[in-house]
Amino acid sequence: MGRDGAAGLVGLAGSVVLLWGTLQLPKSPLVPIGPAFYPRILFTVAAGLSILLIVSDLLRRRSPAAQEARYRLVILAFLIFGGYVFLLSPLGYRTSTFLFAFTLQAVIDPPRGPGRWLFVLAVALATTAVTYYAFEVYLYVLLPRGWMTGF
Repeated sequence: MGRDGAAGLVGLAGSVVLLWGTLQLPKSPLVPIGPAFYPRILFTVAAGLSILLIVSDLLRRRSPAAQEARYRLVILAFLIFGGYVFLLSPLGYRTSTFLFAFTLQAVIDPPRGPGRWLFVLAVALATTAVTYYAFEVYLYVLLPRGWMTGF
């Protein structure tokens, strides 16, 4: 079993333990869904994806190729994430999330050609729109408003 299989086993174990922990949550008499509904969905999906990772690792019969360490990208990703957290207050959720998604994609896998730049732009816009509507509109979670932008 390779590294993917080991990561899948860890993810599966964590998902099962946390899913079992949701069984202890009390049921809500007023709301039919209750506090355990969304965590159960999340941990069930995580367990399923972990199982897929294990199966795909077991089906792959080739030896893993040695890869060079890419510490530079890891450090850049942490710096970009830190900038995202820092910019949430002045720019707000929508602007900061768009800049974060766009910058992170461009740094990790630099686009070559105008078509790829449009793809990075489209993914950043879609990420921002989907997460904004999921949290702000559907789940009624108040997302940070920027003091510089006002939204």
